[in-house]
Amino acid sequence: MKNKIHDLADVQTENIGEETMIWQFCVVLKGAKIGNNCNINCNVLIENDVVIGNNVTIKPGVQVWDGVTLEDNVFIGPNVTFTNDLIPRSKQYPLEFSKTLVKKGASIGANSTIIAGNTIGESALIGAGSVITKDIPANTVWYGNPAKHRGFITKEGVLLNLDLKDESGKEYIFEDTQLVVKNPGI
Repeated sequence: MKNKIHDLADVQTENIGEETMIWQFCVVLKGAKIGNNCNINCNVLIENDVVIGNNVTIKPGVQVWDGVTLEDNVFIGPNVTFTNDLIPRSKQYPLEFSKTLVKKGASIGANSTIIAGNTIGESALIGAGSVITKDIPANTVWYGNPAKHRGFITKEGVLLNLDLKDESGKEYIFEDTQLVVKNPGI
């Protein structure tokens, strides 16, 4: 399968990877770049200066504005809002839009707002309804308005509290940039 574009989608770009699905009522502008095996759900807008990696899921109602990059294996929940202009005014455009980077494996929960110019680190988890106003480190869990650091998450999706313990009390440590079980043989 090359890719599937619904008949009711307006897809102007030719930069779409294999096995990517774009559903009805999407608008994808000419300059957008979309990787392989992505799932772009209905009612999504993707502007020109947007790069989307491989294996990305974008749920319904999301607008991905100029300046946003989503790396591989990113999940964007329903109605997530990205911004790209820190001082918006009608009919007045900045010389350059702010850049937002969502790194590999990060997940952003439904109805979150991502303020322009921030980076969300690898495998980070943003809880539903959060407002992101600053850079988010890798392997961390954030939620609230404004979002606050509430815990950690392993690459495998195990949630940890601020003391790096899972719900059973097992302790984890950072080894290089990954969270691993502390004393796994004990």
